[in-house]
Amino acid sequence: MSLSSLNPWIALAIAGVMEITWASGLKFVSLQRPLISAAVGVAMLASFYFLWLATQKLPIGTAYAIWTGIGAVGAATVGMVLYGEPATAARIVCIVLIVAGIVGLKLFSGAPA
Repeated sequence: MSLSSLNPWIALAIAGVMEITWASGLKFVSLQRPLISAAVGVAMLASFYFLWLATQKLPIGTAYAIWTGIGAVGAATVGMVLYGEPATAARIVCIVLIVAGIVGLKLFSGAPA
């Protein structure tokens, strides 16, 4: 199976996970940490590549909104769980609203499942 035949929703999920990875890793990028910095760069490239793959079969607006939503929810969650950022009720409600938007875009995208 080639990457071009990958289900676009799977490609989008991979792109989203790579988005979370590089966004969370930005905290550790520096000249003193070249391997971490390179890994963040690779995750960025992978995120864009899998987003590009997904957009070959999904509407661009849907794919981009879901990709950024996955990244936002994931980075906020990583921040709260790993970096001790505030996990207030308001933040959690907002994250739930983003997830609801992602699910809605998937359900009503008109793109193949």
